[in-house]
Amino acid sequence: MWLTSSSIGRKFVMAVTGICLVLFVTFHVLMNAVALIWPTAYNQVCEFLGANWYALIASAGLALLFIIHIIYACWLTLQNRRARGNDRYLVNTRPPQVEWSSKNMLVLGIVILAFLVVHLIQFWHKMQWQELMHHELSVLPQLNGAPVPPAFGTLFIQMAFQEVWTPIVYIIGFVALWFHMNHGFWSMLHSIGWDNGIWLNRLKKIGCWWTSIVVVLFIAQAIVFTIRANQNYYSENLDLQMQYSEFWKAKSEAVIEDFQASVQKAFAGVDQSNPVTAQMAQEEFLKKNAAHYVEQAAAIINSVEKQCPDLKAETLGQLEQFKTFLEQNLQNSEQPAN
Repeated sequence: MWLTSSSIGRKFVMAVTGICLVLFVTFHVLMNAVALIWPTAYNQVCEFLGANWYALIASAGLALLFIIHIIYACWLTLQNRRARGNDRYLVNTRPPQVEWSSKNMLVLGIVILAFLVVHLIQFWHKMQWQELMHHELSVLPQLNGAPVPPAFGTLFIQMAFQEVWTPIVYIIGFVALWFHMNHGFWSMLHSIGWDNGIWLNRLKKIGCWWTSIVVVLFIAQAIVFTIRANQNYYSENLDLQMQYSEFWKAKSEAVIEDFQASVQKAFAGVDQSNPVTAQMAQEEFLKKNAAHYVEQAAAIINSVEKQCPDLKAETLGQLEQFKTFLEQNLQNSEQPAN
């Protein structure tokens, strides 16, 4: 097959996958812009792009594009080394402003790959992967001692950018991305046949502007995220607290509803007309299950206190009373009978 057996075919594959990745990078910077301008909408986007079938297909497709791009990049590099020694990615129309980047595309790609791994660990693994695995609150990533659900994208920004090293790593990655994209943009268009002298020069300028705007936006976003994270903006903003509050309110209601459903199931075969039997069944149920529900309620209360403290009263509602009721019954069940 000419896509793998010929040099032109391999360059064509590199070009097509490169175009797709340029479009993804552009989408990503726009999505980050939402986090700057409208943080609550960013959380809604994160929830929409969670562990749904369309998001998983898109993630798998994107990963495949990256893998193909990397494999073909290494393939072409080895081919060029064998053919030209250290003079790799040689083209007839190489402009002087990308001389250095054209000679170091593989090195730039490795730097970008390392940056991508860091980015995936800080965000994708803690968000979509956690949602996909349906992990309990106790094993979710924590911020200030409280679990962070996958839909709280702004709190993951806080977690990442409150670290001193994060903006440094990101800016290094973005600079490498600029050099890589700036050369790759016009090179991939040349590979797919857009090599007309007039239009290629125009496309080089468009590519340079496009790449520069995207990378400058990325760097500006990293700086703003760092400033806001160190100001605890994503923890203290009232609009975001309201959004966190809605999630935890639904969680607390779900815990109480689950408790009530468990009670009804446990008492289905108990003779309610006999007070002694009913009392014994209730004590037995609470002895077995109360600690579990107390633990769930305590985790939610702790999360509300850390993530939406200004809305604690209206968020928790009956949950604190529910927890107190269970603790009292659990304490009574543990006391020795007279």
